[in-house]
Amino acid sequence: MRLRTRLWLRARLWLFRILGAVLEHLPERVDVSIGEAVAGTIGRLPWWRTTPLASNLERVLAGGTGEPVDRRVLSRYLARALRSYGRYWAEGAKLPAMDPGAVAQRFRIVEGEAYLRDGVAGGRGVILALAHMGSWEWGGTFQWFAAKRERMGLGIIPLDDAAPGAIARVLRAGGVVGLLCDRDLQGNGIDVELFGAKTTAPVGPALLALRTGAVLVCVAVYSGPARDHHAVITRPIDTTRHGALRADVARVTQAVIDELGWLIRRAPEQWHVLQANWPAPP
Repeated sequence: MRLRTRLWLRARLWLFRILGAVLEHLPERVDVSIGEAVAGTIGRLPWWRTTPLASNLERVLAGGTGEPVDRRVLSRYLARALRSYGRYWAEGAKLPAMDPGAVAQRFRIVEGEAYLRDGVAGGRGVILALAHMGSWEWGGTFQWFAAKRERMGLGIIPLDDAAPGAIARVLRAGGVVGLLCDRDLQGNGIDVELFGAKTTAPVGPALLALRTGAVLVCVAVYSGPARDHHAVITRPIDTTRHGALRADVARVTQAVIDELGWLIRRAPEQWHVLQANWPAPP
């Protein structure tokens, strides 16, 4: 079974490499059109309505009320979500080959830029708590993906035992660190509430902010309008020590999840989480 899993992972990696190389060298607009068309075609298969992606969308659209969501509305958002997923894969493959000037022209921070600038100017470092709403789904999973991200000017810190020390060094030097924290990938997070239901979330952003004094903000990068992208940065989260470290970590982590929930609700179809994010379906 392990051999079969390894073979499947290796085959998938080579498939990503081939598709990434093809998309990277396609003309403008063709790459995204192909990504959206392929994902949209797959999305019309009826079994998508029973996938974790559909369940995740249903929780977001219900807004924590527990009320059922109209099936037609859910189907429309599911189709949009898959087209968005195809788009970000295509753009993620294209980005390393793009001119940095063109990338800058297509990216804007539309809310909260002052929070980021003030945090950097303070010299304590800034932690960006991110949701899976950009081209980060597979970042760092394989060396090939890490290399592509580094071509974009992003340093990748592997998620291993040395990660906390490496991140702390960046923050103490006044750097900016992005941490995906809307999914408990390692299964060792703490209990939080997201969209009215209990789940777990990683404590990394809260723990690092409390220990290093770095500024902690939540960020989402949205696709659109057209080929552009825009970012929203929330107000810095209060990381003042109130008592025991465990209690402070729980408080700050829930605050992070609350902000990420607000960011996700602004564009549910761009939340690229295809795995179950709650212990039980709605």
